[in-house]
Amino acid sequence: MFNLSFNFLKNIKNFIFPFYRNKDLKLIFKILQEGYPKDKIVARFVGGCVRKYLSNEKIDDIDIATILTTDQIKEKFKDTNLRVIDTGVKHGTVTIVSENHKVELTTLRKDIQTDGRHAEVEYTDDWQQDSERRDFTINAIYMDINGKIFDPQLGLVDLKNKNIKFIGDPQKRIEEDYLRIIRFIRFKIIYDIAVEPTTGDAIKQNLDGIKKISKERILIELLKILSLKNFFIINQSSNLREIFSMIFPEFLYLNRLERLKKVYQYSEVSLDILLAVTLIDEKDNHEYFIHKYNASNKIKEKLGKFNKNLIRLKNDKEFFERDLIKNVYLYGKNHLVKLNLIYFSINPKVKFNDFSKTFKNILKIKVPIFPIDGDSLKQKGMQEGQSLGHVLKILEEEWLNNNFKISNKRVDEIIKANSN
Repeated sequence: MFNLSFNFLKNIKNFIFPFYRNKDLKLIFKILQEGYPKDKIVARFVGGCVRKYLSNEKIDDIDIATILTTDQIKEKFKDTNLRVIDTGVKHGTVTIVSENHKVELTTLRKDIQTDGRHAEVEYTDDWQQDSERRDFTINAIYMDINGKIFDPQLGLVDLKNKNIKFIGDPQKRIEEDYLRIIRFIRFKIIYDIAVEPTTGDAIKQNLDGIKKISKERILIELLKILSLKNFFIINQSSNLREIFSMIFPEFLYLNRLERLKKVYQYSEVSLDILLAVTLIDEKDNHEYFIHKYNASNKIKEKLGKFNKNLIRLKNDKEFFERDLIKNVYLYGKNHLVKLNLIYFSINPKVKFNDFSKTFKNILKIKVPIFPIDGDSLKQKGMQEGQSLGHVLKILEEEWLNNNFKISNKRVDEIIKANSN
């Protein structure tokens, strides 16, 4: 009932207060239109913001296509309060920054030559030509500042039917940019997981082309896929899962998602949990993934920490029992909650009741506070330096191993034994 009410209110809000009526966006369009007759279309919204508006989804990025070149755009905004950033001038793209928005403006283009990675383009003022170089029909729906739709590739019909269709010949479109295969997977998971045979065949015939794409670009698209709130449904389509696994063979454990679904709402699953569940094994599979895609240090550190503690869990039955408070202190509640989820998902021997008990125990723990710091040691006569940090470490370890207790007498003894 709540979801129905929420969606109804969201639909009403989108109808009464559509995003294109925002004053910043209206100002941008007004400045772009200056010097042109009213019947000349200078700029239109395009891509994700239009698609998401029409689907009542949250709009997070706003893209505008325009007949103006980057130099013309810069000239128009030169004496305004809106800032222009050169985010991709060689591709015909700049970003306009207002108080509340960052809007990407791109000059209309047509492809002259492509090699599967990069396209040689030529600027145009022909909206039809610009639409023909885009990937899917649902991403080639344009809308002006008054909400009027221009739909040269009939994307509205496909959006209504949740049909992810390449513009023109799938084989040709994929060969122009092999990254479109991965983008196809993302949109299929969002809208509809059924893969049309002709499109599926074209994708499989061109999978080797993905090797031409930089690992950085591939990782960006992969993380977008994994961040989808309904990524779980990939297991419901054998064709889609097969394509995903052929591109990303490191994801050996997609079946574990079924265990994870039993204990967690996917919309709340963080990226690090998902990566750990689908990658980590006893053969350092996650390390191969990190190396292959040059993943960030943040991802590397989180997966490494999960892997280290999963090994401890396997060898130490007290990790979530007798040593739980100690481990919450050492690693934090958030990490332990995630570790419990991951451990349940990858280990079919763990019963739901045990998972639930551990989860509740973690949440109710009051994290102990180490009562000694550098200032307290200085008050006892210690000098600033390496020895102070060394003594603090020894004191903390003894405090941890003594059930979070340490006497003043013992503190003095340790200080004396480690003083220069």
